[in-house]
Amino acid sequence: MSVRICLWSGPRNISTATMRSFEARGDCAVWDEPYYGYYLKSTGVDHPGRAETLAKWPTDPDAIAQACAGNAPKGEAEFFQKHMCQHMLPDIDLGWVQDCRHIFLIRDPAEVAASFHATLGQVTAADLGAQRQTFLFEEIAQITGRHDWPIVEGSDVLANPEGMIRAVCAALDIEYRASMLRWPPGRRDTDGPWAPWWYSRVEASTGFAPPRPSPHELPPELEPVVAACHPSYLALQRRKLAPA
Repeated sequence: MSVRICLWSGPRNISTATMRSFEARGDCAVWDEPYYGYYLKSTGVDHPGRAETLAKWPTDPDAIAQACAGNAPKGEAEFFQKHMCQHMLPDIDLGWVQDCRHIFLIRDPAEVAASFHATLGQVTAADLGAQRQTFLFEEIAQITGRHDWPIVEGSDVLANPEGMIRAVCAALDIEYRASMLRWPPGRRDTDGPWAPWWYSRVEASTGFAPPRPSPHELPPELEPVVAACHPSYLALQRRKLAPA
């Protein structure tokens, strides 16, 4: 059986770059946002690429759960799944996470909100996924019996890619590979149908870029949204992983 690795992130973090990193390990299958189609169908939200995603992505939560809990598509040694916390609606059964290994990727909600707003224009606390992420951490801890799954700050990975990726691999009890730090540019067949709207930076990347200040300003009207998410972010940040 493949080692199943679940990344739990909010939007506008380095989740897709992290997916690239794991794919670069070699014998590692990746699945980009398994529940996105279900989320779009259930909520009716109008995100860029909605029609394309609903046409190509699964929307049955039971079938998605079964696939997430199963072997990698071609029997690869590892099966990396990039999950967006905001897609995990309350009616989703999380029992399938029992035999997976988990990473929680965090980012300051003020930066997330500013970036998300720059693309969509409207942002709610639910869109940012921070509150849902804290719930998922506690729920997955209870289901798996492990309360120290690695919590990783995206900016820490950008500042020290090797140290942080080594630490993540150690926390997941998998071998660190230097190949995780570099990958060829371009789009992947494994990228979701929404890639043309969201993935331009990662498509140009060949590794984790150095950290830089956010180019987006936070509109004043989003300050209450950020304030609602900030306690959840801090609750996880206090427990974040240090580099190896």
